[in-house]
Amino acid sequence: MIQRMVTSAMFAGVAAGLLAALLHFAFVQKYILLGEEYETGTAVHFAGVAGAIDGAESETHTHDLTTKEHDHDAESAQGSVNADEDETNPLKRNALTVVFFALLYSAYGLVLVAGFALAQHFGQRVTAREGLLWGIAGFACLHLAPALGLAPELPGTAAADLTDRQLWWAATAICTAAGLAMIGYGRRPLWVPLAVAVLALPHLIGAPELEGFSGVAPPEVASAFAARTLAVGLAAWGVMGWLAGWYWNRAQA
Repeated sequence: MIQRMVTSAMFAGVAAGLLAALLHFAFVQKYILLGEEYETGTAVHFAGVAGAIDGAESETHTHDLTTKEHDHDAESAQGSVNADEDETNPLKRNALTVVFFALLYSAYGLVLVAGFALAQHFGQRVTAREGLLWGIAGFACLHLAPALGLAPELPGTAAADLTDRQLWWAATAICTAAGLAMIGYGRRPLWVPLAVAVLALPHLIGAPELEGFSGVAPPEVASAFAARTLAVGLAAWGVMGWLAGWYWNRAQA
């Protein structure tokens, strides 16, 4: 049993991680790099500011831009060094990204296959089809439901206290998993309203939030990053669930 669990998880997790890395490079990474430029001040976003400032503020803003021009010349030497480093770092960064996704989805795969074993203990058979549904449920637990309160964060995005966010994320993932399990495997009508209450509980409490909205990156970049991150997660979890279910059922046969 243990060997089958580990083999199924690693097989599906690594495959899903490689797919996630490929989709990340194709659809997400450019927004991360752009967000890092805004975070470090290499790029500056002024959209929407001009109409809200008066003449004095406009004069100050112009002065700030002029100062940036002079500072740019003073920092050109350091900038050239950083550029040289950036030219040699992308390969290493991309390689580490692939390793990260492979390890991350292997860990996800272990959790998913542990669920398969638990379902089998209670007499439920898991095939590729059920594995796909389990994968989508895993995405809902760890990505979609938490994103309703804590959207994927682009570099340069302000956020609430990290510990508070982690606690809310964990509670939301647990409640979502419990609610979906009640809906999927509950045998009495009472389980459905109870599941709805459990699913709604963390959102009724509310995710940690800042008192106001702020950030250096344009909201268009942040929204595109969040949407594409969720899409990549859905694709990777679906593939992982399908592969894990297929291998689990094959090994059992």
